[in-house]
Amino acid sequence: MALHAFKGEEVAAGRLAKVLGADLAFIETRRFPDGETLTRVPKPAPRTIVYRSLDNPNEKLIELILCAEAWRREGARRLELVAPYLAYMRQDKAFHAGESVSQRSIVPLLARLFDRIVTVDAHFHRTPSFAQLLPGYDAHNLHAAPLWARTLRERALDRDTILMGPDSEAIAWVKPIAEELGLAHAVFAKQRHSDTQVSLSLPACLALSGRSVCLIDDVSSSGGTLLEAVRHLKAEAASRITILVTHALFSPAIEAALKQAGVHEILSSDSVPHPTNAVHLAPLLATALG
Repeated sequence: MALHAFKGEEVAAGRLAKVLGADLAFIETRRFPDGETLTRVPKPAPRTIVYRSLDNPNEKLIELILCAEAWRREGARRLELVAPYLAYMRQDKAFHAGESVSQRSIVPLLARLFDRIVTVDAHFHRTPSFAQLLPGYDAHNLHAAPLWARTLRERALDRDTILMGPDSEAIAWVKPIAEELGLAHAVFAKQRHSDTQVSLSLPACLALSGRSVCLIDDVSSSGGTLLEAVRHLKAEAASRITILVTHALFSPAIEAALKQAGVHEILSSDSVPHPTNAVHLAPLLATALG
């Protein structure tokens, strides 16, 4: 077994290599003046695991396409993609005539290149799972909820702390964490007006004054939904606000804006390199790789 990764992901890939007991080698990439890319892969093993999180995905996808041909030609019989963050999952429906449905094109493309895909908290909504998107394919959508439950348990939260999600979809991860910790939970109602504009509303009769709130989300790109949620929580006099997000894609400016708005702490997984990284996914990923 070999583990290959790209530059920029040395830390998280190194953690996975340590858990798996695998040798780690890095792919070389070169950009030509015309914008084309040349990749050079290390010598693969018959089973080669590739670590590549797909934030800023367009360039990374091209590199994976190029590398897959080289891995196969150099002797890899089984290629497994570990993509802790799997891009292009949110567009699962054409909302207007002529729109592409990226989930139906990008994920099947990766499935043609790799024999297995392992990811964490993929953004499934109208499509409920890989089983419907890729029937019969070896894909694993792991869940970070147990890691967040352990993280919160170590913080010895007040018993009146409430766990909240920014929208109805979040109940899928907020509820099991809350039940494991014996805490209350709730979710906002969200209406999206554009890519960056949303409006939120709290459940009726939800008492937040003086209570600590843990706001939990699977992915945050612009940070707009989290900012709007924090404004509502502060307006209701919530005392201490902690944000936990599996995939933190937002900029340092948004991180600063969240803290200025009243967030005490922001924690993310290391699915994507980010200043808020606090939870390591390597042990979880290793469970699917055997």
